[in-house]
Amino acid sequence: MIRYMHMDSAEAVARIGQLREVYAAVFSLPPYNEAPEMADKFVGWNHEESGHAGLDLVAALDDDRLVGFAYGYTMPPGDWWHGTDRPTPEHLKAAEKFAVMEWAVRPEQRGKGIGRRLMDELLTGRREPYATLTVNPAAEARALYGRWGWRYLASTRPGKMPGMDVMALDLQSA
Repeated sequence: MIRYMHMDSAEAVARIGQLREVYAAVFSLPPYNEAPEMADKFVGWNHEESGHAGLDLVAALDDDRLVGFAYGYTMPPGDWWHGTDRPTPEHLKAAEKFAVMEWAVRPEQRGKGIGRRLMDELLTGRREPYATLTVNPAAEARALYGRWGWRYLASTRPGKMPGMDVMALDLQSA
């Protein structure tokens, strides 16, 4: 039976090896095709982001085995994704937003509702009026977000990463 657990920074650090393992299992596959060193970069990003306000990480555990996770943090008013090809809607730029940074479910665990439950657990009860994320437009997740009410706002190309779609969800009406 899958259980869902909100982790603080210390709990996430304690499970960083398992988080890295899930990240590598998901993002090494198409359309991401990330090399193994990207999983190491994920560990670094996770440590950097652990100090952000509003940080939340939700883990899906099968017994004690991590099978998926989702995490994000509060993006303050005025902040937005870098390098977007369209202006940020003013109401979003002026508001606090919850930035979903990663969402991953082991490939063999997909299709069981784990990903949806992770996202619901992550976003339910947030104080921010909006959530936002970036997603590879070729990923299966992109279509899921659309079905779940997320709307496309812009595209961005973060550093050496492939182009990403920027999406937002109104948490007050979701």
